[in-house]
Amino acid sequence: QVQLVESGGGLVQAGGSLRLSCAASGGTFSTYNIGWFRQAPGKERQFVAFISRSGGSTYYADSVKGRFTISRDNAKNTVHLQMNTLKPEDTAVYYCAADRRTWGIGSYDYWGQGTQVTVSS
Repeated sequence: QVQLVESGGGLVQAGGSLRLSCAASGGTFSTYNIGWFRQAPGKERQFVAFISRSGGSTYYADSVKGRFTISRDNAKNTVHLQMNTLKPEDTAVYYCAADRRTWGIGSYDYWGQGTQVTVSS
């Protein structure tokens, strides 16, 4: 069973950047596919990005494509989400999730507690 802890959130002005991290422990990290999701107040949780267990495949929501980059370092049990050209509509709590089978958008077994990202206009 893997535990996930997100970090790196904060307050940033529109056009700025943030780098989120998802640190894993308690499992063989390289066997898990990782997804990033976000949830804004009053809205449903939304898929943001995905990276396969090897890092060889990545997918992005259309709303973040070209602005966000997902990467992973299996030696450090960490996944990063580099977020550039942030917009106010990117404001949300961001969660990372892990699953051995899920590919892309789907059901993930393990979730972190989330990190708040606020983009001011």
